[in-house]
Amino acid sequence: MREVMAEFERPVLLFSGGKDSIVMLRLAEKAFAPARIPFPVMHVDTGHNFPEVLEYRDARVSELGLNLVVASVQEAIDSGLVRELPDGTRNRIQTPVLLAAVEKYRFDALFGGARRDEEKARAKERMFSFRDEFGQWDPKNQRPELWSLYNGRHHPGESIRVFPLSNWTELDVWHYIAKEQIALPSIYYAHDREVVERDGMFYAVNEFIVPRDGETVETRQVRYRTVGDASQTAAVLSDADTVEKVIDEVAATRITERGATRGDDKVSEAAMEDRKREGYF
Repeated sequence: MREVMAEFERPVLLFSGGKDSIVMLRLAEKAFAPARIPFPVMHVDTGHNFPEVLEYRDARVSELGLNLVVASVQEAIDSGLVRELPDGTRNRIQTPVLLAAVEKYRFDALFGGARRDEEKARAKERMFSFRDEFGQWDPKNQRPELWSLYNGRHHPGESIRVFPLSNWTELDVWHYIAKEQIALPSIYYAHDREVVERDGMFYAVNEFIVPRDGETVETRQVRYRTVGDASQTAAVLSDADTVEKVIDEVAATRITERGATRGDDKVSEAAMEDRKREGYF
C-alpha cells in the first residue's frame, strides 16, 4: 500500500463492506498510522445490497473519516449507460459502472480484495495487475514480479489494479479478523433466515429473490461466506456464530466461498475470466 502511494497519483480502495475489503481497510489504517488513510474508498453499488452490509459500510467510513465514492448501478441504468439484464441480476453490469467511475475521478490505482484461492481466474493475476486504457485485462500480458518488485509504470488512461491479499486464503482472512478483533456485518455469522433452495444453494428471500413455483420457503440457520449482489449470493448452512467457530468451519471446508455461494460464477467455466477481461475487478 505504501508502494502504491509512492508511485501513483490517485489511488482508491474498493470497499463494499465485505470481509476482504474490511481487512484491506484495516491494513491501510495500520500502514499509514498515525495519519489518516490518504485515499478515498469506492463502492460499486449494485443496488441489490444486504442492509447489514450497507449499515456497516457507512458506520466504518464515518468512524475513519473517509471520503466514500459510490458508483451506482441504478443511476447508470437510469441514465442509459447500462441496461438491466432480463433476469434482474446486476453483477455483470457492474463493470461499465466501475470503468466510468475510474474515468470520471481519474483513478490510476485501485486496491481490490481479490484472492487467488477464490477462483481459478484470480490465480492468473499478479499483485499489480495492469489494465489498458479501456480498463481491460489481458492474462497473457502480465508483468513479472520477481523478488516482490512491482512495476507500476502506466500511460495516462491506463491503470493498475492492486491486490494486497492475493496470497492470502479465506482461512488467513479469518485468522487476521480474530487476531485484530475486527467487527464484521452480522450476516457473516450463523443466524436464522428465510431461504429457498435453488440449484443446490440457499438464497435469502428478499425483494430480489422471490420464490418460484414449486419452491418452499424455509427458516434455516445460515451464514454468508461472502457478500455481494443479494440476487446472486447464497448462504451456507452453519451453526458458526463466533469467529472461532467460523475458523474451524473454514478449515474443514473443501469448496471456496465463491464456488459455494456465488451464482454468477456458475454461468460458465470461464465466467470470472470473461468478466475480468471486460474490466471487472
